[in-house]
Amino acid sequence: MPEPERPLSAALFDTAIGACAVVWTEAGIVRFLLPDRTPEITRTAMLRSNGREVREVEPTGAVAPAIAGVRAHLAGELDDLRWITLDHNGISEFDLAVYRVTRAVDPGHTLSYGQVAARIGAPGAAQGVGRALGRNPIPLIVPCHRILAADHALHGFSAPGGLATKERLLELERTPGFGEPTLF
Repeated sequence: MPEPERPLSAALFDTAIGACAVVWTEAGIVRFLLPDRTPEITRTAMLRSNGREVREVEPTGAVAPAIAGVRAHLAGELDDLRWITLDHNGISEFDLAVYRVTRAVDPGHTLSYGQVAARIGAPGAAQGVGRALGRNPIPLIVPCHRILAADHALHGFSAPGGLATKERLLELERTPGFGEPTLF
């Protein structure tokens, strides 16, 4: 039986890459939004929540340091952000397993969809891993941008900006093969 829905609070905040947003309950963060084309678009998306009321408030408690951590990370002070408490109420067991493995990938490192599938005990489920990451409500904190195709190529990123955002985050995290100068 699922837990009852908890009230949602939200905040929009500036970062080095633009306006991000966070939505949380008293149990932890439930959604994180990377910057869209404008802060107004990000705010609208932040306040949309499948019929649940979302109140825009000043971040307090554990959310204030989480926002500070995200800001620092996006400014180049790399942090794994695993210390941020999440609220995964309503997330399937498969998706939770994918998110746990994904969250363990350090900045500057990557895994393939197949490697994640193997680590959750579901070899051959790379496409399922991709679908789970496409549903990831907490990108950056659950760093789905660090999961790549087997050939190290960028495929599918459902956050605003798509693959350009994924590549930008990998460059920011100094991931080998991304954003490095080339000889030609």
